[in-house]
Amino acid sequence: MAAASTPADHSGAAANRTPADRDHADTHPAPARPAPTSVPDALRPFDAVVLDTDGVITDSARVHAAAWKTAFDACLRDHPPEAPADRRPFDPVADYLRHVDGRSRADGAAAFLASRGLTLPEGGPDDPPGTGSVGAVAAYKDRLFTERLAHDGVDAYPGTLRLLELLHTAGVPLAAVSASRHARELITRAGVLPRLDALVDGNEAARLGLPGKPDPALFLEAARRLGADPARTVVVEDALAGVAAGHRGGFGLVVGVDRTGGPGTADALREHGADLVVRDLGDLLPTGDTT
Repeated sequence: MAAASTPADHSGAAANRTPADRDHADTHPAPARPAPTSVPDALRPFDAVVLDTDGVITDSARVHAAAWKTAFDACLRDHPPEAPADRRPFDPVADYLRHVDGRSRADGAAAFLASRGLTLPEGGPDDPPGTGSVGAVAAYKDRLFTERLAHDGVDAYPGTLRLLELLHTAGVPLAAVSASRHARELITRAGVLPRLDALVDGNEAARLGLPGKPDPALFLEAARRLGADPARTVVVEDALAGVAAGHRGGFGLVVGVDRTGGPGTADALREHGADLVVRDLGDLLPTGDTT
């Protein structure tokens, strides 16, 4: 796997970084590069890799899911759906993957509530935490997530860390994307930021007016900042909406990460656009390089 093929590609990636990305890169000089044969076989034909954050890089999806459960279950109690079957509590695995994983807070809240037949006022991002509007439910979830993040923190997955280190050392351009406005904090606290060349998070998406997944805009912006052709770029995702975005964006390889190992999850990832499904990114490492 080669890095961007010409010096112009590299200069374009640097020019497209945010000031924070450029400042960060300036303070972390690149290490010596080993032979590119160390890059996993599945990734070697491509020029760059773009990874989702929650559930792919950091073990934060579980924290998001727990916060969503508290917020949604409170909403279901305060606004019981008419159909008894719709009153079932939020499932932090199945409902999280189907409705909120990979989406912005507002989109995720709206999608889940609609799945339960609830029509609440849309509200907005300034709504106080509560259950009276979609915006209030999203704000409630964000408050819960922030509290749990401050108390417990999050870690990067060891397999992901090892793969990122290998790719970074081999000179492969790397970017992270996330619909979350907390992504930079998560990646920084997990010690991953020095390995990345670009980050497109929820704050950048809002600033640029980028639509959320399954629209591929986040991934396409990340590839643009790396100076990489999407057709020669790998997308790594654990969310159904995310793999669908990678497929729609014409990316050369879409890797689905099935952390749950539940029945049908891998098949669902493939149905939404994953070309390859792994349980952990450590599975991609060359034999004998998994420690």
